[in-house]
Amino acid sequence: MKIPKRIQPLVDDGIVDSVLRQLMSGKEATVYVVQCGDEVRCAKVYKEASKRSFKNAVLYNEGRKVRNGRNARAMQKGSKFGREQQEEIWQNTEVDALYKFADAGIRVPTPFGCFGGVLIMELITDADGFAAPRLNDVTMPEEKALIDHAKVMDYVVRMLSVGVIHGDLSEFNVLVDDEGPVIIDLPQAVDAAGNNNAKKMLLRDVNNMTQYYSQFAPSLASTRYGDEIWAIFETGELTPKTVLTGKFIDSEISADVDTVLHEINAAREEELDRLERMSDGE
Repeated sequence: MKIPKRIQPLVDDGIVDSVLRQLMSGKEATVYVVQCGDEVRCAKVYKEASKRSFKNAVLYNEGRKVRNGRNARAMQKGSKFGREQQEEIWQNTEVDALYKFADAGIRVPTPFGCFGGVLIMELITDADGFAAPRLNDVTMPEEKALIDHAKVMDYVVRMLSVGVIHGDLSEFNVLVDDEGPVIIDLPQAVDAAGNNNAKKMLLRDVNNMTQYYSQFAPSLASTRYGDEIWAIFETGELTPKTVLTGKFIDSEISADVDTVLHEINAAREEELDRLERMSDGE
């Protein structure tokens, strides 16, 4: 196919050999399948801010640090240079999150670098070598839904353990290959400690995923993983090894955090006992 204008410099520099086809076009970018030497990868071409339909970007930018004072002032004034700096931060947020999440044991596409607003990364494929489908296009038996939902909740915990919330997690931002879910689309990732909307975003991420999987595993509909995860996070006790139960009891007295935490810990101990009994029975 004809080489897109934004990818042409990468071809000129030998980073990309050829563009095979367009994979998808979304609210923030267009993704192409490209040939890079002996490997087939994907190139995510970010749309300019004026053409990007991602809503409420200001909510996601809150808490993102700009070390250079000149850049920060330019961004506040909304100058051309400031807008360019804002775009660079938007794109680098995804690259940084991909590396951070991979190090934390979260399945994400491997990044190979961002060049002039074009992110080159691993192409996630199915068993036949075709591009892996989005979760939205997949159906599954109940047992598979429970397993994959547990994996996603583990990923959410691991993200929060390194201080990051996806911010736009849904069945449209998860790919599925033979090994299970793969998290994608991270330019809107937010700092859990520096963004006042962090809790709201985490609950929305978790509820989106739970609602989707619950159509295959109805028992998930009554769980409250988001509230449980955030409550543990607020106490400073959340780690990648945290065992979740999906249970959460609202406190009648909003300040009674100790009581709520006690209930969560009791439910977690009960779940650990159940897992141990299952292991002993194998």
